[in-house]
Parts: sequence; C-alpha cells; structure tokens
Amino acid sequence: MSGAFDFKFRRFATVAGAAVLGLAAAGCNATDSLSTSETISKGYVIDESSLELVPVGSSREQVLLTLGTPSTTATFDNEVFYYISQTRVRRVAFANAQVVDQRVLAVYFGDDGRVTNIANYGLQDGKLFDFISRTTPTAGKDQNFLIQLISGVAGGGGTPSRLPGL
Repeated sequence: MSGAFDFKFRRFATVAGAAVLGLAAAGCNATDSLSTSETISKGYVIDESSLELVPVGSSREQVLLTLGTPSTTATFDNEVFYYISQTRVRRVAFANAQVVDQRVLAVYFGDDGRVTNIANYGLQDGKLFDFISRTTPTAGKDQNFLIQLISGVAGGGGTPSRLPGL
C-alpha cells in the first residue's frame, strides 16, 4: 500500500511543481502585457523617407502615388492636399483617450500642378508651427483653416470622427 501512496504523492508533486512553474512564467509576461497606458495613432503617419520622394517640383500624380489620397483638400489660391494625423494617449484601461499631438502635412501646388511647398503643421506653445521650416506661418485663409483643424481637436472641442479622414 505504501507503494501506491508513494506513486500518488510523486505524481501530485510533479503536477503541482509544473503548475507553480507555469504560473511563475505567466507572471513574468503579465507585467509586459498589462501596460498602464496606451498610445493610439490615427490618420496619416508621416514617414520621412516618403517625404523625400516628393520634393518641390513633383507632380500631383507623384504625390498621390507616394503619399496616397489626402485626408482633405482645399483651394485657396491653388490646390492644397492635407494629410491629417492624431496621437492620443489613454492613461488607464477604461479612461477616455486624450489628444497629445495633432499634425497636418500640407502639400501646396502651383498653377502648373507641381509641388511648390511642403509643410508639417502642428501646435507649439499654443501657436501654429511648421515643423519642417521651423517657422510660424503668416496670416491668411490657409492659416485660419489650419488653426481650426488643429486647435479644434487639440483643444478638446471636437472628436476624431468630426475630422475628415479620421
């Protein structure tokens, strides 16, 4: 009888040891998968290598092939393609995500349908700022449109579903 008891005890010890090791291994991975925050990117995420493929002088077709369809377009003096992106962070699992960055890549075309300027707009110190030329754009219809696009959401006044392309 002691042989049967010894066999059952060894079997129990083996199963219990395997369970403890399995739980320990799962515990090691749990800290990696249970992050306290989440970053969400929506819209056109700017790729520097793609931007290099559309220098000033590129055709409208080359821009469309390289960057894809814009989020929205406008015609002020000439045509402009806008590629809108937004980064939000959710600090805890069930909280609403907060907008931490919003960018608008603007590709300006001349009368001949060729790129005349490329700008990457966002807010810096609460003001509209071009991250490519490192300048603040001058007043005009385009600037007013960009301020409405960026600060309307970044300031909490809108939702991503209200923006074209997001």
